[in-house]
Amino acid sequence: MKPLNLALALSLAIAMPTCALAQTTAAVPAAAKKAPAPAPAWVQTSNRYAQILLEAQLRFQPESASFFGIPGYDDKVADLGPDNAARFRKATAEAKAKLQEKLQLERDPNVRQDLEIMIQAADDNIETAQVNERLVLPFTDASQLVFQGLQGLLSDQTPADRRAKALDRLKAYVGMTAGTTPITTLARQRYEERAGNAELLRPTTLEVEQALANAETYAKGIRKLFAKYKVGSSGPALAALDKQLADYTAWVRKDVLPTARTDTMLPPELYALQLKQVGIDIPPALLIQRARFSFMETRAAMDRLAPLVAKEQNIATTDYRSVIRALKRDTIPNAQLEARYRVVIDTIDPIIQREGIVDVPNRPMVMRLGTEAESAAQPAPHFRPAPLIGNTGQQGQFVLPLSNPALSDKADAYDDFNFPSVAWTLSAHEGRPGHELQFTAMLERGVSIARSLFAFNSVNVEGWALYAEAEMIPYEPLDGQLMALQFRLLRAARAMLDPMLNLGMIDRARAEKVLIDDVGLSKAMARQELDRYTFNAPGQAGSYFYGYTRILELRAETELALGEKFDRLAFNNFLLDQGMLPPDLLAKAVRERFVPGELGKR
Repeated sequence: MKPLNLALALSLAIAMPTCALAQTTAAVPAAAKKAPAPAPAWVQTSNRYAQILLEAQLRFQPESASFFGIPGYDDKVADLGPDNAARFRKATAEAKAKLQEKLQLERDPNVRQDLEIMIQAADDNIETAQVNERLVLPFTDASQLVFQGLQGLLSDQTPADRRAKALDRLKAYVGMTAGTTPITTLARQRYEERAGNAELLRPTTLEVEQALANAETYAKGIRKLFAKYKVGSSGPALAALDKQLADYTAWVRKDVLPTARTDTMLPPELYALQLKQVGIDIPPALLIQRARFSFMETRAAMDRLAPLVAKEQNIATTDYRSVIRALKRDTIPNAQLEARYRVVIDTIDPIIQREGIVDVPNRPMVMRLGTEAESAAQPAPHFRPAPLIGNTGQQGQFVLPLSNPALSDKADAYDDFNFPSVAWTLSAHEGRPGHELQFTAMLERGVSIARSLFAFNSVNVEGWALYAEAEMIPYEPLDGQLMALQFRLLRAARAMLDPMLNLGMIDRARAEKVLIDDVGLSKAMARQELDRYTFNAPGQAGSYFYGYTRILELRAETELALGEKFDRLAFNNFLLDQGMLPPDLLAKAVRERFVPGELGKR
C-alpha cells in the first residue's frame, strides 16, 4: 500500500516494515502552532480526488490514517481478517476505476498529473499485494504493530480528544470491542492457514529472533505510554494485551522460529519488486557497478582529508579509519546529547540562509532522544514526519536513539552518533536542509496529497536528504566534513551490499567486514544495517545513493542549460515545490518548467 511507505526510508539506518507512527514527546514550539496556509484551488481539487483512494485503502491499516491526520480512524486497527489481501486488491481496483473516470473529465494539467500518479499508485499496490500473496508466508510482529499503532495516538502533539481514542484502539487490538477479534489471533490465523504451502517464503531466522528479542520492550513501552498520558480505565485491556502478546510470543518461538529460513536471499521477482517500490528503476547490476565506483572515489577523498583533520585535532595517525576512531572517543554523555546536537542545529539555519541554499522555515526544528521502545522499532537516527493531512501546526521530529535493545551482546554499543563531529551531517540529513525541511516545505507550500503520499518514493526523499548533506559540506568544520564523507561512503556501500546479499554475490560475514573495517561502523550499527538489507527493508538502502546521483545529474544538466542564469536557491526551492515526484517526473518538471522560466527572466 503506497501511503504506508511514507515512513520507510526516513531513517539514517533502518526502515520499518509497517508505517512509522509519530510519537512526539517534545513540546511543539510556540512558533509552530500555526496551521499551514490554504492550498491552491487545483490542489484542493486533487486532494478531493485523493480521498477516493485513501478511503479505499486506509480501512486496511487505519493506524496510518491517524498518523496522516485523517479523522475517523483512531479507534480502528489493522485488518488482518480472512482474505484481507484479496479484499485490499478489490477495494483498490474499484478506487482506481473511479479515478480513471475523473481523469476522463478533468482538464487542469496539474490535477491530471495527480490523477495519473494515483492511478499508477493503485496499480503498484495491486501488483505488490498479488506478488506477496503468491510468494510470501505472512508473518506479523504483533508486538511491534500494536506498539506503533498506540504510539501514533499517545503523543504530545496529538490533541487530547484523539489521545483518548487510544483506549478504544487498545480494546480493538485485544478483541474487547464488539465485532473485533484479538489482533494476535488474526495474525496467527493468517500464518497458519498458509503454512502448509512449502513453496511460500518463510520469515528469516534473524527476523523472528529480532521480534522475540523486542517483544518485552514493546510491551513495556505500551504501558509507559498509557501511564504517561494517564489514560483511565485501561487496566483490564492492558492486562489482556500482556497475556495475548505473551501467548503470541510463545507460539512464535514454538511454531515459527523452528521453520524460519536461514537463507536471507529473496526470489529475484520479489527483490525486483522491492527495488521498484522504492523508486530504483535501473537493474541491480548497474546499481552495484555505479556504487562500487563511488565507494572507491569517496574512500580516496577520505584518505586525502584525514591527514588535515588529524593535524587540526592533534591525532597521531592519519589513516581515515584511525582518525574516525579517534574522533569517536570524544563521547557525548547521553544526558548532554540533545543539548550538544541543538548547538549544531541552531548553527546550521543561519548558514543555509547566508549561503542561499534553500528557503528555511521561520520556526525552530524539533529534535529529541528516542525511547527504548522506539529504538527497538528504529534503532538509528530517523525523522518522524508530522501529519500531512489536517495539520494544525504539528512538526516532524529528528529522533536520536541511544541504543539497539535487540542486541544480545550489550557490549556491542553504538558509537556512531554520540560524538561532536558527526552531529553536522546527521543534523543536515534528518533535519535541515534534509528531511525536516522537505516535509515542512510540503506542508507550508500546499503540496497535494498525490505528490506527498501517493507519489512517495524513497529515491526522492533519501536522495534529497543526501543531496542536502552534500550542500552543507563546504561550510562544516574539517572533522564534520570527514564524517559527512564517511556517511556518503556508507550510502555507496549500501547500494553495493544490499543487492549483492539478495542476489547471492556476497555473504553476511564479508558484508559485515566491509561495513566495520572499510566504512568504520560499530558492530551494532553494522548489525542493523545487515538486518535492513536482508529482512527489514530489502532494496530500500540503495535509494539514498541512487536518489542523490539522480539529483546531481539533473543539477548538472540544468547548470549547463542555464549557464550564468543558474540560481542554486531557485533550483533547490523548485525541487521542494514538486513534492515527492519520482526521478523521471521531477526531471521532466525541471526541463519543461524551471529551465524555460529561468531563461525567460531578464
